[in-house]
This record gives sequence, C-alpha cells and structure tokens, in this order.
Amino acid sequence: MLTRFDDFPIHQTPDPISTPATGEKDFYERYWFNGYSKAGDMYLGVGTARYPHLGIQDCGISIVHNGVQHAFHASARANSEPTDLGVGPFNLEIIEPMKVCRVVLEPNETGFSADLTFEARTAAIEEPRHHWSDGHRRIMDTTRFTQFGRWHGWIAYDGLRMEIDRTETYGTKDRSWGVRPVAGGDTRGAPQAPRAMGLFFLWAPLHWDDMCSHYQLFEDTLGRPRFHVGAFLPAYDFANDIPGVEDPGVESMHRLEHRLEFEPGSRMIKAATLAMTSLENDARHEIAFEKQFTYRMKGIGYSHPTWPHGAWKGELAMESERWNLAEVDDLAFENQHVQHLMKVRMGDRQGIGVLEQSIFGPYRPYGLEGHVAAPG
Repeated sequence: MLTRFDDFPIHQTPDPISTPATGEKDFYERYWFNGYSKAGDMYLGVGTARYPHLGIQDCGISIVHNGVQHAFHASARANSEPTDLGVGPFNLEIIEPMKVCRVVLEPNETGFSADLTFEARTAAIEEPRHHWSDGHRRIMDTTRFTQFGRWHGWIAYDGLRMEIDRTETYGTKDRSWGVRPVAGGDTRGAPQAPRAMGLFFLWAPLHWDDMCSHYQLFEDTLGRPRFHVGAFLPAYDFANDIPGVEDPGVESMHRLEHRLEFEPGSRMIKAATLAMTSLENDARHEIAFEKQFTYRMKGIGYSHPTWPHGAWKGELAMESERWNLAEVDDLAFENQHVQHLMKVRMGDRQGIGVLEQSIFGPYRPYGLEGHVAAPG
C-alpha cells in the first residue's frame, strides 16, 4: 500500500514504506514522552504506538499530582496512512522532526483532554540496538533514541485543568521501533521449560541547569552488561539553536556503575547512586538520587492487566482510571515497571529527572531471587 512517505527517497527495501522489513507480528513503532515540574510535584507520561502487522494503534496519557495517578487509555484500528497518528480523540503531530511535537486530546467521554507541545532542549542520542532472547527465539530487537526537552500547554482531567509552563516543565522523548513482545504473544510450539530468566534495566535521563545527562544500563541475571549508554549533552534555550539531529558536542561515557537501596519488603528503589566515566578525559562523575514519588508505567499500558500494548479492543475503545500512590501493591507484577521522579546532585550541580527500573527475575549482585520477590 502506498503512503505519503513513498514520495521521498527513504526506502530500505523494494517494498512500500508501509511494509515492515520483518514479518514478526510484534513489530512496532512507538513514541513515548515524560514531563515533570522542576519543583518535583508533578509527573506526566504520554505514549502511542503503531503495530503494522496487527492493524492496531494505541495510546495513553497519565499524570501524577497530589498523591494520585490518573490515566487515559485508548485503542483503535490503525490508520492506513502511517503519518496519521490519531487514535480517536488523541493525535500526535510531528511539527518539526527532531525538534517539536504536539499532543492533542480532544474533549471526550473520559473527562481527559490536553494540548501539549514538546520542544527539544538537546539533540537526539542513539542508544545501542537492544537484543533479548527467551532461549528459543529473539523476542526483542529494537533501536531507540532519547531526546531532552521542555513542555508547554495544558491538560485537563477529573474536573481539573493544569497549565504547563515551558520555563518550569522539563521532559524526555523516547522514540523506538523494532520487535518487542505485545499482548498475547505467540502461543504456538511446545511449552518452554522453566528457566531462570531475568531483566535488570535502569534508565536515567536527567536535566541540569546547563546541560543534560543520560544513563542507560541493561544487565543479565549475573550482573553482566548486555548494553549501555552514558552521555553528557549540551542544552540549548531554543530548539532552533540545536546544531543538528546529533550534536558533535556530546561527551560519551563508559564504565557505568550503580548502588541501589530498596524500599523495605519490595524491589522498589528508595535511593540510588549512579556513576559513569568520561571517555574523553577519564573523569568519573557520581550522581546521588533522592526520590520524590513513583509513577507506574501501567498508566500508559506497560504490563497493564486490561490495557496492555497491542491488544485489539475494537474499532475504538477508551477508558480512564485513577489510583492513590499510597495504596499501590509494590509486589504485583503490573507495578514492577516504574519511573521514580528524582531530585539529583552531582558535585555542586543540582537537577531533576527520572530513574526508571524494570527488574524481573533473579539478579545476583543484589541478592534478588524469584520473579518479583524483595531482596533477601
């Protein structure tokens, strides 16, 4: 099927652009954003993804304020034109690639609505290609880039309307594509024999007054690194000041380290110290994290029991929900993938950002056993 992209010289295979190069049903294209106040009292998440082989486009918006997390979910039949990122009343507009995006949620039956603009503060940084196998087949094979920015606009929910100020609201854009497990999975073949699979993932994009820093780490059950990326990125006052899609001024890091402290009785990170070393001058940089509160990624579909990614819910389905942060079961599977809003310190610098954790299965360095059990 031809689309508007087919008029550009960007083809990688003889097929039209709308035809994925892989036949994997789990192939996806995802946009993901977070946003948070400099004061540390509000967190916002937005996500939308297209699953070409499943014919589904879904989305979510979720906000934490005053100890409550509110969430909007929607799913629909995917549009035949991949540049149309609408899901019912939701739409994501790419105003200027790699610089400005706009999220619009028109008034609808759930009581959620929004008009939010994300403006880049840095160039994009490409993360290493992610591979993960379940022992029989590759179940994850993705590429992702991260970009830092600011938000402005407004969001309304539960009878409230919040204005989002560009000078007070930082955020991150996460753009990924490839193959990643979605709802249902592939049930063909013999049942898999029990084995000790695990996932240890940390992701920490941070804003400082004069720059941004990025830390991403994926390790196996023994603590051996599978892939990682660390960087300091120059920050700019306006998107048009950014020198290009990638910035030659980025300082790359290696030797990523972590020391985590967990909440009693769970795997939720209570406090952390992360460190990484410059490839340019071998200087080691240590960052201390102070948690403000925890955002559950199920608010935009991750591990959600009834609104998972890539699930067929009909031509168009929408729903909203809310929960008190103090009442969340930190041992439930659906609540293991989270982002903690963190105030951070690095020497004399103070900043703010998130520390995302996805820690499943055994992990020897911290004495973790079972699937979601707390440290022993």
